[in-house]
Amino acid sequence: MEILKFDKPVGFMKNSMKFGIFSIILVLVSWGLLATKGFNYGIDFAGGTLIQVKYDTKAPIAKVREALSKTQEFKGANVTFFGSDEEIIIKIKTVSTAVGDDIGDRMHTVIADTGNFEVRRVDMVGPKVGNELKEKGIMAMLLAIIGILIYISFRFEWRFALASVMALVHDISIVIGAIILFDIEINLDILAAMLTILGYSLNDTIIVFDRIREGIHSVKSPNLEHVIDDSVTRTLSRTTLTSLTTFFVVLVLYLFGGEIINGFSFTLLVGVIVGTYSSIFVASPILMWLKFSVVDYRAKQAEKEKREREKEKMRTQFEQGVI
Repeated sequence: MEILKFDKPVGFMKNSMKFGIFSIILVLVSWGLLATKGFNYGIDFAGGTLIQVKYDTKAPIAKVREALSKTQEFKGANVTFFGSDEEIIIKIKTVSTAVGDDIGDRMHTVIADTGNFEVRRVDMVGPKVGNELKEKGIMAMLLAIIGILIYISFRFEWRFALASVMALVHDISIVIGAIILFDIEINLDILAAMLTILGYSLNDTIIVFDRIREGIHSVKSPNLEHVIDDSVTRTLSRTTLTSLTTFFVVLVLYLFGGEIINGFSFTLLVGVIVGTYSSIFVASPILMWLKFSVVDYRAKQAEKEKREREKEKMRTQFEQGVI
C-alpha cells in the first residue's frame, strides 16, 4: 500500500548536516542529564519495599506522611499518588528480613488513623537482588548491541553495521535522556521497553539499508547521496504506515493503560519517534560520513558475481565429466 507518491526522490541528504548537529545536541544533552541527575531507580534495581494502598475517598497523603514519619522504620518513605486520588504508593528503602514478619500488617497499623483503606499490594526486593537485576539488565543491552553488530556485519558491509549500531546508541541515548528528564522510574518494564526499541529501530534501519543496497544496483548515479535519497523515498510509505500504526497503539496504552504501564508505554512512545527519525536522518547519513563508496561496492559485487559464475561453471563441467 503506497500512501505517499513522489515523482522524484526527496532530497533528504541535502539537510543531513543540520539533522546531524540536531542529533548530536540531543545525545549530548541526554548524556549530560545522565551524568548530573542520573537514573531514578525503582524497587526492581535499588531494592526496598513498595506498598500500594487504596482509600474509599481521596487519599489523605499529608496525614500518611505524618504517620509514617513518627515510626523509625518508615522514616524517609516516599508517598505518591498512583493513577487516581484514591490510591497511593509508599516506597521504603529497607526490606524486612524477619521470618513471618508481614510489613503490610505493620503498615496497616501505622496508618490506621488516616481513613478507611486496604493494602492492595506489597513488593519487596533485596539490595543484592536489585544489584544483580541491574547488572543483568546492562549485560542484556550490551549483548543485544554486540549481536546486532555481528549480524549486520555478515548481512551487509561493515560500514552498514557500524552505522546501525551508532544509530541504536543515538536512539537509546535520547530515550534515556527523556526518561531522566521526566523522572520516569527505572524498573524491569523500562528495560524491556528499551530492548524492544532496539529491535524496532534496527528493523526500520535494516529495511532502509536493504533499499540502499538495491539502489546501488538500480540507480545509475555513482553518488551515494542520490542513491540514499532514492532508496529512502521508496521506503517512505512503508515507514509512515508502520510508525503511525505503532505510535497510535502505544499512545492508547499510555493514555488508557493505567499507571502501572505508563513508564513502559512512555518509553516506547519516545522510542518509536526517535527510531523512525534515526533510520532516515541518522543511520543513512552516517554511511556518507564513513566514506562508503558506491563505485567500490559495485566493483566488489561484480567480482563476487564473477567468482560465483566461475564456480558454477566448474561445478557443471565436473558433473558432466568434462574435468
